[in-house]
Amino acid sequence: MKIALIGGTGFVGSAVLTELLSRGHAVTALARHPEKLAAQATLKVVKADVAQAAEVASAVTGHDAVVSAYNPGWGEADIFRLFGRGYDGILAGLKQAGVKRVLAVGGAGSLEVVPGLQLVDTPEFPAEWKQGALAARDLLTRLRNETALDWTFLSPPIALAPGERTGQYRVGGDQLLPGQGEQPAGISVQDLAVAIVDEIEKPKHVRQRFTVAN
Repeated sequence: MKIALIGGTGFVGSAVLTELLSRGHAVTALARHPEKLAAQATLKVVKADVAQAAEVASAVTGHDAVVSAYNPGWGEADIFRLFGRGYDGILAGLKQAGVKRVLAVGGAGSLEVVPGLQLVDTPEFPAEWKQGALAARDLLTRLRNETALDWTFLSPPIALAPGERTGQYRVGGDQLLPGQGEQPAGISVQDLAVAIVDEIEKPKHVRQRFTVAN
């Protein structure tokens, strides 16, 4: 397939890039700093600002699908506004380009810990992650009202770290998947990338949110 990747230099996006290329897909990576990505045979890197719909549209035209691991940076004080502004450009650009299929990687914050209570709304949720989590929740709400795109929203579990690529994972919906004992469920970023590319190759959650964990 011909896949456009947004956020390919980031923690999740770089793992997705490796997984896509390992499966033989042709990847176009949109990056503000193309020099961060090494040249590879089936990788094309395009300099683009995702907040600019025209730049997104130009880069993704002719692609089968878009994977977005966009995040303006957890260290950004204005992450809530920047996240929303970035997705304004991304979604408008996809529509301009006529690319309907998009998978967006969100966060765990909008997953329910019990019915009706999302993780981000619990007293224990870390303040330093809250604005980013709220921005991702707003994106999910926005996508659920979206009729022009065949979207999927993937929420990773609470624990996400580098690790082994096992190729195995459990799948859930809007609730946090249970962990073992008192430990929260987790997944390696490598296996999260496997789940992302699996969904792109064989869609099972079109116009749905899902979550995964090992």
